[in-house]
Amino acid sequence: KNARKAVYKIDESMKDKFPVKTTSNEVKDELTYCKEVISVIEKEPQIAQMPSVKEKLNVLKEVVEDFQEHLNYSSDADARKGHKTSESSFFGYKTHIALSDERIITAAVITTGEKSDGKYLQELIEKSTQAGMKINTVIGDAAYSEKANIEYTKEEKIALVAKLNPILTQGPRKEEDKFEFNKDAGMFVCKAGHLATRKARTGKKGTSKS
Repeated sequence: KNARKAVYKIDESMKDKFPVKTTSNEVKDELTYCKEVISVIEKEPQIAQMPSVKEKLNVLKEVVEDFQEHLNYSSDADARKGHKTSESSFFGYKTHIALSDERIITAAVITTGEKSDGKYLQELIEKSTQAGMKINTVIGDAAYSEKANIEYTKEEKIALVAKLNPILTQGPRKEEDKFEFNKDAGMFVCKAGHLATRKARTGKKGTSKS
């Protein structure tokens, strides 16, 4: 709409060249309509290069690209929902990486969005070793200090520097293999990628722990 208005202010005769506005309220139809608007404007370079039009055109292009990317992910049967924080999420994939002291990537693993970072520590270490890295110490956040990683690094004589995972500090959980701690959101998440609905602390108030 803004792009069209900017064009009309320069040349009202362009109204006859634009496609008919969609009324279906379907995202794919809106996307097709926007692409056609972009195409019409770009066929008129003398108008497309006008600052007032160019700005609106670039914004429209960005919106179309974002929606197209989202649709591509949504149609991907393997993509899953992941969480950046407890309030924000994404749909797609994530990359787990290992870095050297010089900030050089030594290993990478790509997974679906719901996967826990900590589950791939062993694979990242093994890939880094295969790439020629000698590993004495691993530094990470709470996601990497789960029980399996502590046992693995101890066996491999590697120092693991990380805040303890809540699965360890908050005691044993029933069916804990069905839940993983999402360190970005600070909450537990099930294997389907669904985040816990709330945080809660159990125990009696006013009691001290030994």
